[in-house]
Amino acid sequence: MTTPQAQENLHDRFTAQFPGTGAAPMTIPNQITLEALVHLPVADLVALPPEELARLQREADAALCKARAAVAWLDGALIVRYRERAAAAREQDGKDFGIARFDDGSVTVVAELPKKVEWKQDLLADLVDRIAADGEDPREYVDVILKVSERRFAAWPRHIRQVFEPARTVQAGAQSFRLTTDPAGDA
Repeated sequence: MTTPQAQENLHDRFTAQFPGTGAAPMTIPNQITLEALVHLPVADLVALPPEELARLQREADAALCKARAAVAWLDGALIVRYRERAAAAREQDGKDFGIARFDDGSVTVVAELPKKVEWKQDLLADLVDRIAADGEDPREYVDVILKVSERRFAAWPRHIRQVFEPARTVQAGAQSFRLTTDPAGDA
């Protein structure tokens, strides 16, 4: 039987590579754990074999899914526990939205209920037309944003696209990579 001191000595070589990190030792030889991953220099990660990067990506995605599910479950429990007390605190403060603070034992609960405003676009368009018809500039009252669906733009006849092209700017979005060891491309 291995004593705790002997077990600790088994990890000395590992922890010596990552002093002060509290990183857990690798559980499978030659495989980096997610806990150790965040302590590795990027240059070391870049040098890993692609299969190892794919495995780490799968594990990180799975851990993120689990964490999101845990947060959603906990948030649901917090809503059930504190919803009524938060509403009562906001009512006491004379507000429908915003932050309510109250204590639950030694814990201060800060409940935020943001205001979410949506405008009916068809009614706004009518109001903009009426303001313009009265001789005023509607841009003093509303933000007018015009946009074109890229799918529609691609379907337009060429002569119409050419008229709109000077107003169009195309930029790259955030690049991402999904690694897979499955030849079909499904992880």
